[in-house]
Amino acid sequence: MPASEAASELGLSRSRFYGLYTAYLRACATRAQRHWQPGSSGGNRFSPWPAAVLALLRKLLQADPPASYSFAASEVHRRHQLKLARATVRRWALQHDLAPDTRHKKRPKPVRRWQVQQIGQLWQYDASPHRWFAHQSQQPPLLEILDDHSRLLPLARLYPRESLLAHLDFLSSAFATCGLPLALYVDYHSFFFTNQPEAFTQLGAALRFYEVSLRFAPTPQAKGKIERAHDFWQRRLPALFAAEHVTTLPEANRLIEQLRLHHNTQEKHREIGSTPQAAWNLARKENRSVLRPSPRCPWWPYLWSVRSPTRVGPDGRVALAGQRLRVEQPPHTRVTRCLHPNGDHSVLLHPPTKGKFPLLLLHSPAPS
Repeated sequence: MPASEAASELGLSRSRFYGLYTAYLRACATRAQRHWQPGSSGGNRFSPWPAAVLALLRKLLQADPPASYSFAASEVHRRHQLKLARATVRRWALQHDLAPDTRHKKRPKPVRRWQVQQIGQLWQYDASPHRWFAHQSQQPPLLEILDDHSRLLPLARLYPRESLLAHLDFLSSAFATCGLPLALYVDYHSFFFTNQPEAFTQLGAALRFYEVSLRFAPTPQAKGKIERAHDFWQRRLPALFAAEHVTTLPEANRLIEQLRLHHNTQEKHREIGSTPQAAWNLARKENRSVLRPSPRCPWWPYLWSVRSPTRVGPDGRVALAGQRLRVEQPPHTRVTRCLHPNGDHSVLLHPPTKGKFPLLLLHSPAPS
């Protein structure tokens, strides 16, 4: 009898039939064919997925734009503690006609293998404007910072627009949470670079005050790690925002913070072979860290503010937040106005200077 006919009569595949035949011949070789019995097949021994997991997969894959298979698997793990492989999600999507159209695939990007040897030695920093909300024409920028060694994301946050105040708020939050790095890897944006030799922008001066240097990337390809991190968010966030009906920045930032923590602690990075948090912890354990704790400096809230020089008017007042407020200084005295990220205003007698304490003349809280 041919093997294909025998397999059909037994209701087996050809590979399973040949496996049984090989086991039987092995028993014959040891004269144990009278006691030989076929073993049980592998079969489908996996328990069915919960209804909540199926509903989540349908919602993510049917969103406009649809979520990727890897992100859908990541969300199932984050929300329901069920680990699924990307290929498993793909097979399920194909069986249920939920596979997105992937005819126009992007060409694979080159992988940059170089990295520093210590955490905090270099942080890559950039902004990514993108159409994060599918039915809105605005493109709010995503500010993001990445540790070059461990690939850990200390912070990622959406802002209404890319401004000096947004950069000051973002960097001060990141430094207060994780500490001060040695250098930031940035592009030649006017927030960081000035054409005048030995001159600093206001943001560059704030970084220099705390001994954080700037390194400039000549091209976007030179800072490929942060560019790939932008691609990571651009593939995931629009689909998730569409599926969850997220339309405001506060809602989006709360969700981004959850995804950032999950990515750092649970998702293995293909270049380093571990999760970013594990690489970060290993470097700390091996004393490969040059991070410095955020200093308890009295200038801290004023350095991370937009400062502008002005003079006290003849009436002893300064213009502040659309009104004129009195300060206890002689007319024509030079003072420094500060606009803080939370909307507060301050007036200092002197700009930030090492070795001195700030002399606060006036503080005006933001309107409620």
